Amino acid sequence: ENMYFFSDLALTLNEPEERVAPTDSRLRPDQRLMESGRWDEANVEKQRLEEKQRAVRRRREAEAVEALEEGKDYEGYIPLWFERKVDPMTGELICVYKGGYWEAKDKQDWSMCPDIF
Repeated sequence: ENMYFFSDLALTLNEPEERVAPTDSRLRPDQRLMESGRWDEANVEKQRLEEKQRAVRRRREAEAVEALEEGKDYEGYIPLWFERKVDPMTGELICVYKGGYWEAKDKQDWSMCPDIF
């Protein structure tokens, strides 16, 4: 009742975990601030993160326009751990794990991860 009738699973999904990729959403600084009750700081941090995301999107869009003007191909963002494929059963576009995460976690080599926070 005190936990808004969430299940145990729902209550623990956001628990921090050690040795995860620096891009893991559980490491979002605004989220950590919010969960510790520091609402004003969390809101400021959320605004900073959103503006950082917007800047990256604008840069990618500008790169795409520049590539188009020069007649070059532009791949855009390529996810690290997943790739889009067509599901042979449904014909829908799905994301399929392409490997690499668990190996990087074992080695604690996150050098390929972008700085998103």
